Amino acid sequence: MRKLLFTALNTIALLGLAAVAFAADGAASGISPMAAWGSAVGMGLAALGCGIGQGLGVKGACEGLARNPEVGGKLTTTLILGLAFIESLAIYALVVCLILLFVKPLGA
Repeated sequence: MRKLLFTALNTIALLGLAAVAFAADGAASGISPMAAWGSAVGMGLAALGCGIGQGLGVKGACEGLARNPEVGGKLTTTLILGLAFIESLAIYALVVCLILLFVKPLGA
């Protein structure tokens, strides 16, 4: 519990300091603040989902290898392929977030 509280407080402090560090005018950069928040939240959720998916995939592979060591080669190949597909989802989310940031949607 103490570690979770420490992590949460550090996260809040770093988010507060980031606003001061990047205190440039939004109009000067041409990036709308809502687009910046949307892309930050979107990429955060995508990274969270992909991290959970990769963790569950590795967990399943380790359990499968522990139960049946003879299928190690097939299991490793399938695991690496699955992890690559999951990682590509995070890259797609990054591309969508960059499009949201730098392309003006709806003629704005």
